[in-house]
Amino acid sequence: MDKIRHKLFQQVSGSSPVSVANGSSAHPDTGESDADLLDAYSRAVVRVVETVGPAVVSVVVGKNPRDRRGEQIGAGSGVIVTPDGYIMTNNHVVQGAGRIEVRTADGTALPARLAGADPATDLAVLRADAGGLPSAAFGDSGALSVGQLAIAIGNPLGFDSTVSTGVLSALGRALRSRDGRLIENVIQHTAPLNPGNSGGPLVDSRGRVIGINTAIIPMAQSICFSIPANTAAWVLPQLVADGRVRRGYLGIAGQSRPLERSLVLALGLTGGHAVEVVSVSRESPAGRAGLRPGDLIIAINETDVGCVDDLHRFLATWPIAEPATLTLIRGRQRIRLPIIPIEAVACPAVG
Repeated sequence: MDKIRHKLFQQVSGSSPVSVANGSSAHPDTGESDADLLDAYSRAVVRVVETVGPAVVSVVVGKNPRDRRGEQIGAGSGVIVTPDGYIMTNNHVVQGAGRIEVRTADGTALPARLAGADPATDLAVLRADAGGLPSAAFGDSGALSVGQLAIAIGNPLGFDSTVSTGVLSALGRALRSRDGRLIENVIQHTAPLNPGNSGGPLVDSRGRVIGINTAIIPMAQSICFSIPANTAAWVLPQLVADGRVRRGYLGIAGQSRPLERSLVLALGLTGGHAVEVVSVSRESPAGRAGLRPGDLIIAINETDVGCVDDLHRFLATWPIAEPATLTLIRGRQRIRLPIIPIEAVACPAVG
């Protein structure tokens, strides 16, 4: 791909490629023709498909847990991430399933069960009753670059083992999960996706899983999204061990609110927004800490807070039951309150 980009740069900058005997153009520094470069691109995609393809499965979801011939209520894709049968997919693919079956690339049908799910990131882990399975490895999604090759493998519209290619068109996007939480650092790419691709892997040119495909924008062309591999790698062991991701909970409903300019200047604040507390659950950490409706939260443990998502980011990584400190404005006074987050039972969309 670097050579292709180099060639495009040469063409844009006005330098001329040299011709070769068969009439095609070539790079003056390498002598490679367009056909050579395209063949190299094709070989890279073929290698990736040969490497990762066997680890991609079709996920079939049924309503009746006892009847293997029961009504199919959904289908998607997944990727085997351990040889002993752990499979990552999307939560929305398997949500509400009574029966789950996965079908491998060679057509083998395997019963599977839900090992854990995290609606907040739209990720889920299945466990298939098999061992010695081909598996794929996660790459570092934090090291990606816009423009690099992206390969999606999945089962769109029921067509097993379908491959599509594109490029990474943007990084650091944010999407709302179905429970209202913000999924950050989402990958936007142009490898075409269709219903049924959900849960399948997005792969780089080295055969490393860099994302789990999750969403498309209806009626849009080549605007597709994947949950980054680093998020999936963080969620995976927690779902395997506990069946859920543990997150902190304060017990408030809040909304972002702009601060008056005079208040910002008077208190020497660095931000122009705060989280206004709309309601407080009485028996929650916030209730016990003494928060009141109308309080304006501006920081937690010296981390600035301007919206509810800032609280979610903090609580996603802060240890459960570890004391923290809220900085807030009450009236026109800055006060600090100690608070001890507890575990969120159902991943509520408020703090």
